[in-house]
Amino acid sequence: MAQKIKIGKSNVTTTPLGLGTNKVGGHNLFDGLKDEDGVAVIKAALNDGISLLDTAFMYGLGKSEEIIGNVTQDYDRSKFVIATKAAQDPNNNLKPNNDPKFLKRAVDDALERLQTDYIDIFYIHFPDDQTPKAEAVQALADEKKAGKIKAIGVSNFSLDQIKEANAAEQVDIVEDNYSLVHREAEKAEFPYLKEHQISFVPYFPLASGLLTGKYTPADGNKFQQFSAKQYATIMNALEQVKEIAVAHQATIAQTILAWYIKDPDISVVIPGARLADQVHSNAKALTVQLSDAEFNQIDQLFKSF
Repeated sequence: MAQKIKIGKSNVTTTPLGLGTNKVGGHNLFDGLKDEDGVAVIKAALNDGISLLDTAFMYGLGKSEEIIGNVTQDYDRSKFVIATKAAQDPNNNLKPNNDPKFLKRAVDDALERLQTDYIDIFYIHFPDDQTPKAEAVQALADEKKAGKIKAIGVSNFSLDQIKEANAAEQVDIVEDNYSLVHREAEKAEFPYLKEHQISFVPYFPLASGLLTGKYTPADGNKFQQFSAKQYATIMNALEQVKEIAVAHQATIAQTILAWYIKDPDISVVIPGARLADQVHSNAKALTVQLSDAEFNQIDQLFKSF
């Protein structure tokens, strides 16, 4: 099985491939989800040795956490890692709330839904406009001291907000939007994170399916955030990734995930899945061992992003 990754300065360790669970119970985010598919997705991940389950209150307003809580009762709690997130205040139109009292209550509520007595990683999901970030993190440090959580994370924070949150060096992990076609975090965040022993987890690593190879040059209108020239660059790059994938008897998606796994600046990559078959396919990325030359080639193909 794959190597274990240590999360920040905490004692939490996990596989470098996790599972994003916004399609598990996230009925408010996606149409046509079935709870039984969500159950199968969680079981597939744990059975395939994927040890980190990344969830959030916002995924179904607690539903994703409840499904994970139910499924994981049949598994050894010491063998997997739960990461969850909170900030959206159900009593204020789901606006972000980082108030210490709110966060502490959110931890307790999540523990109940997850049917566990500790959460491995707890993130502040989004920053609010009022709360000093060091105070928000101190609330989670109190929960850590109480044994309710093991590692402290922040998500969707700017670099300045990360620095403010980490004033007492208590932040273990940062989760943010990052992929081979969305690389701003490399310059904006990575140097600071490395200097302060803070782990990094990208969400949307496959860029909403764009990096799986399932789209064609004719599908550019589905990705309005890219110019026609950028989209053509991506399509050309994926054709060359396909050659690397074939050499490893892998898919394009597995090869892209393997690239993140090999990147020392990325701790855990958490592709989502709607169906168990997608989990099984993603898990094979752990067996794709890219050479340094292949890693550098893929890096250069997407360097303009």
